[in-house]
Amino acid sequence: MPSRKESNKMIFYGRTKQLEKLNKEISSNNMRMTLIYGRRRVGKSELVKQAIKESGIKSIYYECKQVTEESNVQSICDIISEVQELPRLGYTKVDELLDYVFELAKDENIIFVLDEYPYLRENVKGLDSILQSLVDKYRETSKLKLIILGSYVDIMKSLLEHSNPLFGRVDLVIDLKQMDYYESAMFYPNMSDEDKVRIYSVFGGIPYFNRLVDDRKTVKENIIDLIASPGARLENEVSMYLNAEISKIVNANEVFEALARGFSKYSDILSQSHVSSGPTLIDVLEKLIKMEVVEKKAPINDENNKKKTGYYICDNLSLFYFRYIFKYSSQLKIMDSNVFYDKYICNDFEERYVPHKFEEICRQYLINQNRLGNIEPVIEKIGKYYYDNPKTRTNGEFDVVSKDEIGYVFYEVKFRKRKLSQEVIDEEIQQVKNTGLNCYKYVFFSRSGFAAKETDEIKHIELAQLYK
Repeated sequence: MPSRKESNKMIFYGRTKQLEKLNKEISSNNMRMTLIYGRRRVGKSELVKQAIKESGIKSIYYECKQVTEESNVQSICDIISEVQELPRLGYTKVDELLDYVFELAKDENIIFVLDEYPYLRENVKGLDSILQSLVDKYRETSKLKLIILGSYVDIMKSLLEHSNPLFGRVDLVIDLKQMDYYESAMFYPNMSDEDKVRIYSVFGGIPYFNRLVDDRKTVKENIIDLIASPGARLENEVSMYLNAEISKIVNANEVFEALARGFSKYSDILSQSHVSSGPTLIDVLEKLIKMEVVEKKAPINDENNKKKTGYYICDNLSLFYFRYIFKYSSQLKIMDSNVFYDKYICNDFEERYVPHKFEEICRQYLINQNRLGNIEPVIEKIGKYYYDNPKTRTNGEFDVVSKDEIGYVFYEVKFRKRKLSQEVIDEEIQQVKNTGLNCYKYVFFSRSGFAAKETDEIKHIELAQLYK
């Protein structure tokens, strides 16, 4: 009987909507072209493999390599020969081989997958045009299901632009994002709800990372085993990902360090990092945003004010890495892992890092409930709210506020060991009112429950509700 971890590897979790869309394309009796893109490790290949598995349709799956056209062609020929039970094919050019594949699918449904398409594209001149002419040629006669995957998001997005030969030929586009907290928790079902929050705070919604989590171990053990020890499986994951995408990695590291320390405004990032100039900083930030590791947020009540816009690390592993591992890398190399964890991670992680990430989880919960039609009136905006406090002549931000047709709703998120008391709730509401923010409802999330009663104006949400 397989162990729990082996069983985990066999099971496909989440991605219900994407799988549904892909299955619909695959089951069509006509030729269909699908394009799937998203950052490394986000689960593109697994999604396609699961759809193929469920379909039962014959498939030719090839992961393109950074080798010559001829080498890639020979490898594809080998796979086709095996799938079709044919003698070895003798093609040397991509256009001739692809024409053969389209022709093969005239009599039967065949799924043809080109994974990491940009690698093939860079070694075959005019590959987009070759595919375009074949799609046009065989659109009415072939039943081929062509699926193109890629991790270089900029390149994959360019295939959809008006100037690209493939424009208008793609039937389905899937921009695969990280899983949310709820789907991620499917990978570690035996953990408590509190520990699910902690694990998501570190590893986020990347399936590859979450498959490595062992829910028979503690959060501390998983963190040490996977990232906070010399030679850990994910110790170099963040730096490798950044190096693969960014040429001047020093600038990216500087920006990440500033962001990890809590500096979010452009001027603060520029002064705190050692990036040489404003234009350089803008270039780095734009690249990190495209890579989906940093996001740009403006308050919902002043969306066009550039001075109030902030930049935040939205990739959990990157934030954890730069906050604890990159910062203390010298100490990590010479210290016992348990001592390192207790000295540099433990307290800050529990008291500041996880509570901050719990806010993001609660925001995801609200958005999910809103999409399901469980929130009335429907939320139209959700995010940070900027305020000027006339009494204290100060300004600041509330992290989670929503706006609907009636007005504003304020959310307070607490990841504390003790129950939330009426006194604390009243104090929070008074602080909000002092800023001049007029809310018609106040919602409180609490890890440990409540020692207070709900009213029409004040609502409670306990941690367990987020994982039902």
